Amino acid sequence: MPIYNKLVRDKIPEIIESTGKKCSCKVLNDDEYIKALQEKCYEELDEYVSSTTNTETLEELADLLEIFHSLADYYGFSIEQVEEIRKRKLEQRGGFKDRIYLINVEDK
Repeated sequence: MPIYNKLVRDKIPEIIESTGKKCSCKVLNDDEYIKALQEKCYEELDEYVSSTTNTETLEELADLLEIFHSLADYYGFSIEQVEEIRKRKLEQRGGFKDRIYLINVEDK
């Protein structure tokens, strides 16, 4: 019997049971939830980094975005607030489209 001990999407237990299998789950308290979300973020980031096709990459980016939505919600932020700050930082500091890789900075 596989043991997962990880945060899963809300409908996963229902999906598992629809196949005739049984699963054990629990609802996490706040401390457990934020820790599990952080671990899930690393898991999904690793899956994104390991993706080898455009389809896999898109799926993993969507998973990361879902985690960002959940994190924002946990902290009481709307995704619109996060997006507003992203846009402000883009305007003030730029994005990453120019692919600039900083090597070093020399002191005068």
